[in-house]
Amino acid sequence: MTAITKVTVLGTGVLGSQIAYQTAYHGVDVVAFDISDEILDKARARFAGLAETYKAEVAGAADGKADEALTRISYSSDLRGAVQDADLVIEAIPEDLELKRATYTELGEVAPAKTIFATNSSTLLPSDLKGFTGRPEKFLALHFANHVWVQNTAEVMGTDSTDPAVYQRVVDFATAIGMVPIEIRKEKAGYVLNSLLVPFLSAAGELLVDGIADPETVDKTWRIGTGAPLGPFQIYDIVGLTTAYNISAAGDETQQRFAKHIKENYIDQGKLGVATGEGFYKYTP
Repeated sequence: MTAITKVTVLGTGVLGSQIAYQTAYHGVDVVAFDISDEILDKARARFAGLAETYKAEVAGAADGKADEALTRISYSSDLRGAVQDADLVIEAIPEDLELKRATYTELGEVAPAKTIFATNSSTLLPSDLKGFTGRPEKFLALHFANHVWVQNTAEVMGTDSTDPAVYQRVVDFATAIGMVPIEIRKEKAGYVLNSLLVPFLSAAGELLVDGIADPETVDKTWRIGTGAPLGPFQIYDIVGLTTAYNISAAGDETQQRFAKHIKENYIDQGKLGVATGEGFYKYTP
């Protein structure tokens, strides 16, 4: 099997930008795609910030490697041009089923036949999307955890249509970019990580909307009681409140009340979490 040497990442949000930068940091050419040049300008600043983070937190990154990674990232708001040479496309767009299906329909029409598609969806099953790709045998899920340079798991999950050779090629790619591949034996919404994390975060949301405790109290309780470095609402801010909203809005009545709460009190005011400097907490640059 040939190595994956050209990657396109669709979406330059918090996690999409981390995936792209981590890939470039390990020597792979990356095209960062998003829907407008304005968004891509913000992505450039985000990548520059990641380079500084790697210099501070990753051994050897300050010796020129972090800055060199930036030279391997190019930018495009034209989907056809962005994927024309891609060995692998990693989709990291908002967690919206219809948006993803529409994106894969277009992607299947413009990408070369050789290109593997991987969704980074945190909750959706790849089988919900495979029929829209035009190449189900070359489609699977590749899920990264936030802060990929530290929380370096890459969950690999195929469908019953995924070619085993394609699956193995993506496992090898994950290893090549410094991740620990987690090979999942059958489809499970949420993979391993989010099957554990989402119920935990949902329980925190329930405590908030039922008036049991405020975010600071919930987080303090969890940190003191377990020794964990972060509480659930701090995690929500890192993940991003738009993602939290999309997941919660598709849940049960309590989760929908939480979605309504964060939309009205945070998202509608531009408070999306760490990425915007404020969510449940305020963050200084």
